Amino acid sequence: MSHPTALVLAALCGWALLLLVLMELLRVAWVARGRLAPNEFRPDNANLSPFMQRLARAHANCIEGLPVFGGLLLLALVTQRTALTDPLAPWLLGARVTQSCVHLVSTSVPAVNLRFAAFCVQLAIALVWVWGLLMPG
Repeated sequence: MSHPTALVLAALCGWALLLLVLMELLRVAWVARGRLAPNEFRPDNANLSPFMQRLARAHANCIEGLPVFGGLLLLALVTQRTALTDPLAPWLLGARVTQSCVHLVSTSVPAVNLRFAAFCVQLAIALVWVWGLLMPG
């Protein structure tokens, strides 16, 4: 993979997978300790710790954004327009990872504001990409 676009697409998928694996490992630990039966987990982890609830939401945020952000990266790859996405792709990944990490750490007002700022960075990058991809190459 020579393009930052391809690397970031793989990393976005890998980040979502990492959060999922972490969540499932923690769920396995809950079952192994007898804290919950395997059929008692709620999709949002509402019956678990606040951290587990934040982890479920951080993972869901990644999955919700992947069709948009990943789709734009994929479109740039298949249309050979990665010159548009390569410069901002690492910034998108950094903003996504920042958003997830802040989500895992806190739900305080400053943390939520930082998380929102990281999301806004992703939105701004996506808008630039949409505009660029719609323009004749």
